Amino acid sequence: MKNTFSLFDFSQKVNYKTEILAGLTVAMTMIPESLSFAILAGFPPLVGLYGAFIMGIVTAIFGGRPGLISGGAGATVIVLIALMKSHGIEYVFGAIALAGVIQIAVGLLKLGKFIRLVPQPVMFGFVNGLAIVIFMSQFEQFKTIIKGEIQWLSGTPLLIMAGLTALTIVLVKTFPKITKVIPASLAAIIIVFALVMFLNIDTKQVKDIASISGSLPPFHIPDFPLNWETFQIIFPFGVIMAAVGLTEGLLTLNLVDEITGTKGNSNRECIAQGSANILNGFFTGMGGCPMIAQTLVNLSAGSRARLSGIVAALTILIIILVGAPVIELLPMAALTGVMIMVAIGTFEWASLKIFKRMPKSDVFVMLAVTLITVFLHNLALAVLIGVIISALVFAWDNAKRIRARKFIDENGAKHYEIFGPLFFGSVTGFAEKFDVQDDPQTIIIDFGESRIVDMSAIEALNAVTKRYHKSGKTVYLRHLSPDCIALLKNAEAIIEVNIITDPSYKVFENK
Repeated sequence: MKNTFSLFDFSQKVNYKTEILAGLTVAMTMIPESLSFAILAGFPPLVGLYGAFIMGIVTAIFGGRPGLISGGAGATVIVLIALMKSHGIEYVFGAIALAGVIQIAVGLLKLGKFIRLVPQPVMFGFVNGLAIVIFMSQFEQFKTIIKGEIQWLSGTPLLIMAGLTALTIVLVKTFPKITKVIPASLAAIIIVFALVMFLNIDTKQVKDIASISGSLPPFHIPDFPLNWETFQIIFPFGVIMAAVGLTEGLLTLNLVDEITGTKGNSNRECIAQGSANILNGFFTGMGGCPMIAQTLVNLSAGSRARLSGIVAALTILIIILVGAPVIELLPMAALTGVMIMVAIGTFEWASLKIFKRMPKSDVFVMLAVTLITVFLHNLALAVLIGVIISALVFAWDNAKRIRARKFIDENGAKHYEIFGPLFFGSVTGFAEKFDVQDDPQTIIIDFGESRIVDMSAIEALNAVTKRYHKSGKTVYLRHLSPDCIALLKNAEAIIEVNIITDPSYKVFENK
C-alpha cells in the first residue's frame, strides 16, 4: 500500500514496505565495507560504523535527492591514511571537520553546478572504473590472517567461501522471478545466513573482521594544538578529501538522476555532505560521501525516497547498540556475492556496445578515466584528467573550424567574413587568413558568424590591426556582439582599442 511520506519531500509518494526492506539491505552491505575501510586506514572499527551512521542519517534527511546513500566511503578514507600514519587519529578528525567546512562553502557558493562540465565519456569511465574496483575489492574476502600474515584461503575453506558466494549470486539473479516482495539482495543474505546456521557451516563471518558492539557516537573535540602549524598539516588533507567526496558524490547524484529520470539538487548535497563530515569530526566518525555501490543496491531494491536511507542509518546504530551479536554471525560470502552483483550492475555495458561508434578521443578519455580509477583509486584525479583531456580535444576541434570568406566590394574595400569562434586555440589560423601586403586601403572584418571569446583573441585581433596600421591601411570590425564589445572595452587598459557605433552595426577601428 502506497502512502505519502512528507519528510522534506511533500509530493513524494512512498511504499513503506519497499523503503524499509531496501534500507535493511543497504545496512547489511554497508557494515562490512565500513569496517574494512576503517581497518585498512588503521582506525578503530567502530569509527567506521559511526561514520556510516552519521553520514547516512544526515544526508538521507537533508541531502540533494532521495535514493542517494552516503556512508564511510573508501575513496575519502584512502586520502586520510597518510595523515593517520604520520600524526594520528586526532588530526584525522580535524581534517574531516575541515573537509566538511569546505564542502559547505562549495554548496553555499552554488559551485555544485560545475559537475555539468563532466562529459559523458568521463562518466562512463568513472562508473566502469568504480565497478571494476568494487568487483576486485571482493577478492579481499577470500583472504585470512594466519600467524599474523594475510594469506589466501585454500582447500575446504576456499571451496566453502566460493560456493556460498556463488549461491548468493544465483539467488540475487533468480529471486525476482519468484517474488519481488522482498529485495533480492536481502533475501539472498537471509537464505545463505540461515543455511550456514542450520548446517553449522564453518566459514568467514563479520566477526572475523572486527567487533561491532558499542555505544552512541561520543562527542569529542579533536585533541591537537590550535595553531597555524596544525592548520598547515590538516589543510591539504581536508581539501583533497572534500574534493574527492564532492566529485564522487555529485557524479553519483547525476547517475541516480539518469536512472530515476528525476533531478537532484547538487548544491544541497554539498551542504548536507559537509554538515555530516563536520559532525563526523566531532563525533569520532571516519567521514565519507555518497557510495555508488550502496546507492545502486538501494535503487535495485525499489527505493525512490529518503526513508530507506534513514532506515539504513538507524539500522546501523541499532546494530551497534544491541544487534551486534547476531550481525557478527553473518557469512561474509553472502555479502561478497551481493557486492559482486552490484559491481556487475554498476558497469555501463552500453558503453561497450557503442565503443566502435564513439569518436576515438571519447574512447581514449573513457579508457583513461577507467584505468586511473582502477589502478590509482583516485576518483577526483581520474575525473579531473578526463575533463582536461575532453576540454583540450574540444578546443582543438574548434580551433580547426576558424575560416574566412573573402571578397572586394564595389568601393574597393576587402571583406573578411569570419566563421567559427576566435579564441586561444584558433588565433594562429585566424592570423594566417590575412594578406596585409596585397590588401587594399580599407579592410572590413565581419564577425557576424563569429565571436571574440578570450584575451588571446583580443590580442590576435590587435596584432592584425597593427600590421595593417603600419602599412597605412584602415581596419573596421563589423557585427560585433554586445558581449564582444564589452570584452574589447575591458581590454582598453592593455591594448589600444576604439569602438564606434553606426546605425546598422557595431564597428571597431584601430587607429
